[in-house]
Amino acid sequence: MILVDTSIWVDLFSRNPKFKLPQDKYPQVVTCSPIIQEVLQGIDTDAKRNRASEGFLALPILANPITLDYFLEASEIYRNGRRRGLTIRSGVDCLIAAIALRHRIPVWHQDRDFSAIAKFTALESIENSVL
Repeated sequence: MILVDTSIWVDLFSRNPKFKLPQDKYPQVVTCSPIIQEVLQGIDTDAKRNRASEGFLALPILANPITLDYFLEASEIYRNGRRRGLTIRSGVDCLIAAIALRHRIPVWHQDRDFSAIAKFTALESIENSVL
């Protein structure tokens, strides 16, 4: 099982994607509400958005609904990173990391926030070049 971050979905939806879903190594792709929001808000036409929405809603969605404890954990991730001198640019990435950590699911990404979070948590961060 693998949680595919927005940064990878953007590439997968592009005309010339660099990556492809690693179905041999991770046969099940999962998502979460923050990733769905980030991807869908960036889609320019209603038709494309509707197709993408149908696809995302067919995937297993972790932490749905997202309860307060995930937000509290995300705030601690952000604070702990800052204490270590690591700048995490996105609170949403902290929330996605909290969801992945709780479910013990690796995050496939091309986003330096997850690489930073993995330095001081148990997050399994799979960077774009690995797959």
